[in-house]
Amino acid sequence: MRIGVVTFPGSLDDRDAARAVRACGGEAVSLWHGDDDLKGVDAVILPGGFSYGDYLRCGAIARFAPIMDKLVPAAKGGLPVLGICNGFQVLTESHLLPGALIRNDHRKFNCIDVDLTVENTSTAWTSDYEQGQTIRIVLKNGEGAFVADDKTLDRLEKEGLVVFRYGVDEHGRNPNGSYRNIAGITNERGNIVGLMPHPEHAIEAGYGPGVDGRGFFTSVLKHTLESAATA
Repeated sequence: MRIGVVTFPGSLDDRDAARAVRACGGEAVSLWHGDDDLKGVDAVILPGGFSYGDYLRCGAIARFAPIMDKLVPAAKGGLPVLGICNGFQVLTESHLLPGALIRNDHRKFNCIDVDLTVENTSTAWTSDYEQGQTIRIVLKNGEGAFVADDKTLDRLEKEGLVVFRYGVDEHGRNPNGSYRNIAGITNERGNIVGLMPHPEHAIEAGYGPGVDGRGFFTSVLKHTLESAATA
């Protein structure tokens, strides 16, 4: 299965994401922000980094990249898309996912391992996990606090669109001030997932906190194979 990884000016983790795809059995396809087609890929990853220098707002300029003119309608049509960190910010700026990501409440950059509770295993990117499972992956961001109005938050909760939640410390605080401890969300169809932590940095023992991130990539590979079999 061919998984596209988009590179914007300022992307940092595109190579890591491509490596994770290959390590889990897929073919990584490089997509440039100026491309005018998706090269026939079966899924797309928007990686972490600082697209276009995070000018204006994180992801605010990337949403207007030529590649997004192709990606947005494809995602709305069912193409699996994963936005990691800056990629999550691009997804919200593109209105493919609701809410916004703002400055961490402690006003400092995070670079830590975090525990996440898996709350939705029915997406294209999470089927290899178990409901309620705790996974540990890397979190590194300065503007990672997920926020939305109460109506949107209530809808996400009611419709089961929260995919991951942060664990909290002894004071009940999560790492960046995200409302309701939300670390990742999905759309109604389950093909689009955005999260701030970085699964691509947790795919092999001895490098990072473990291998808990592999499930993202094995899940989407299985999803695309199953979709091809039923097409």
